[in-house]
Amino acid sequence: MLKAGIFLDVENLNRNGGWGLRYEVIKELAEVQGTTVLRANAYLAMDSEREKIDQAYRDRNESYRAAIRRTGFHLVLKQVKKYYDSEGELVVKANADLDLAVDALLQSENLDYILLGSGDGDFLKLVRALQTRGKRVDLISFANTSSELKIEVDNYFSGFLVPGILKDSNAQKFRGILHAFNEERGFGFLTMRTGLKPSDIIDNIFCHVNQFNLEGRQADNSYISELKSKRAIIEFDLVESKDGLKAVNISEFKWNKNLTQILC
Repeated sequence: MLKAGIFLDVENLNRNGGWGLRYEVIKELAEVQGTTVLRANAYLAMDSEREKIDQAYRDRNESYRAAIRRTGFHLVLKQVKKYYDSEGELVVKANADLDLAVDALLQSENLDYILLGSGDGDFLKLVRALQTRGKRVDLISFANTSSELKIEVDNYFSGFLVPGILKDSNAQKFRGILHAFNEERGFGFLTMRTGLKPSDIIDNIFCHVNQFNLEGRQADNSYISELKSKRAIIEFDLVESKDGLKAVNISEFKWNKNLTQILC
């Protein structure tokens, strides 16, 4: 049994579509890779000055931190720094990258598997250093993920595609990736993850261009090919036909950035 460590850049995940993350599912995702989780660290920003004067803000954050702790994560809190930029705008920043990287390197001495949660390309050197030490490094993130980071890790999980990992208001829709598309004939096949295990994947879901919608109008074949090329996340309903599974009411999935900013 491999020994695992989880290191989550919570602020990065929250800002990029991961708000509502279910931390217990993150641990389960690591465990189904054939591991026992020894370390689970969550790195969060903390504004102590504001918490001293804003009771409601403090209570909300304490409740949030307590909920993470109940899932077995160790919290590493990074105090925010406030300063004014050259244009006189107040900037609030809390960067936990260095803390996470140092902890991962030191604690990996007794680990075989690392699950990193972040889309920040600054972690590229950390991933390479861990792999040089013989560790398997997987990545989970949501939007705005470094393409180099995706390529460098041993396995990449798009958080939007992992079932049950978000408290998702649109959970009745399925999500997947278009892995094949015949532009001349206008049909293709989607891949969808059905669970957390590596084998929990269906890759033969039929789709047709007539079922795609682009902001209320039907999309054309070149648009569908573009979705395939950029590996866009596809959202759809699933029906059982006599020939197998079929996707209907299909659209490109777009996370609500404005909603995330409000919730955070």
